[in-house]
Amino acid sequence: MNLHLGVLVVHCALMKFLTTLLPGLALLTACASHGQAPPAAAPAYVSEAPLPEGWPTPGPYDQVTTKTLPAYRAAFAKAGGRGTSFWTLFLHIQKNNIPMTSPVEMSMTENEANLDMASMAFLYQNDQVGKPGAAGAVEVKDVPKAEVLSYTWQGTDSKDNVAKAKAAIHAALAEKKLTLDRYRLLGYNGPATPKQKATWELQALLKK
Repeated sequence: MNLHLGVLVVHCALMKFLTTLLPGLALLTACASHGQAPPAAAPAYVSEAPLPEGWPTPGPYDQVTTKTLPAYRAAFAKAGGRGTSFWTLFLHIQKNNIPMTSPVEMSMTENEANLDMASMAFLYQNDQVGKPGAAGAVEVKDVPKAEVLSYTWQGTDSKDNVAKAKAAIHAALAEKKLTLDRYRLLGYNGPATPKQKATWELQALLKK
């Protein structure tokens, strides 16, 4: 066997072994040969902090679903900019030794075509943590169980992404003949998670 033929045989044998052992490599090679990018991985929730007791894992992604959310206790701070509200709430839970949970809730008001934050809240683990009432710049409230239409996505909370979620929910409200009470935006991840992996959820609370 000459040198060139020997190299070719070894190369083919190696490629056969790799594509058998690693199916993903075969798919990547096929995509590259046709000038196509490999398919993107399906969105998956990246957990940074525990969810409140009984709170569902966010999802499914990129579609409107109906959910029944459990009653919960949360500390609310009026809107003063996201950074100001966040640190007000963070100092509150730190001072009172309250564990951090996920998500962070933002109550939204409609301003023409946009949604603006009216308040921010940190959810408590359960209703045995803390007690309702005013606590300086924060008010702790018990929020009742609610039925919502939900749209979850992965990425940023840009105006375009929020508008896409709102449009999908608006269409579902009309189709199901349901009446909107208000919107809230839930952020499940902080700066430790890359923006493209962050999970957001827009919820439409329904009038009874």
